[in-house]
Amino acid sequence: MRKASRLFEIIQLLRLAKRPVTAAMLAEALEVTVRSIYRDIAALQAMRVPIEGGRGIGYILRPGFDLPPLMFSIEEMEAIVLSLALVDRTGDAALKQAAKRVNQKIAGAVPAPLREAMEGKALYAWGTIAPSPEGLDLSLVRGAIRDERKLRLDYRDELGRGSQRTIRPIALIYYSQSSNIVAWCELREAIRNFRSDRVERCVEAEGFFKGEGDALRALWTSGWTQATAAVSAI
Repeated sequence: MRKASRLFEIIQLLRLAKRPVTAAMLAEALEVTVRSIYRDIAALQAMRVPIEGGRGIGYILRPGFDLPPLMFSIEEMEAIVLSLALVDRTGDAALKQAAKRVNQKIAGAVPAPLREAMEGKALYAWGTIAPSPEGLDLSLVRGAIRDERKLRLDYRDELGRGSQRTIRPIALIYYSQSSNIVAWCELREAIRNFRSDRVERCVEAEGFFKGEGDALRALWTSGWTQATAAVSAI
């Protein structure tokens, strides 16, 4: 997590806390060292964020400090609520936890009428909940897409045939039953889709594909246009 993002997260955690939060608790929540939290708290205090407390007793955010309010219409809020509910039906465990944190942050920042609309439990996402893939951490794939890092898969196709693939992941598609990794496959030298529930093992591979992601996504999406044109010509 970048330092700027971590500072924001510390403010949010303190804003939502009902009692003093220790550096150890913040470190566990943000997956950093306690020493990093001490440095971050000092940096925030230097920026005049009104954090009080100290080592051993915990920290609080003094009342009166707030981030700028989030200005959403009722329909925009309903769109957010439904989107987060849909995320909760994917098999991506890390995204589910992120959706819960988004809910908490928005609830703590929006005015009362919008908070009531958010907590009204009137909108639901229904249907099958995709299971989390056993041999794959989807957060690893998302990170590789962002960083343009290669991955190595132990993969088994629909006929049960196993193979090892080095891929350049460019997108993730979430379905109700599963999710698909869209990637350039170095074995096939082409864009391929890999079902997450058929991945038996996934690790980072040596090497990156920096600067190639956009071009590979353009190659992938160009296939959509060609397929649509072929159907229209029938």
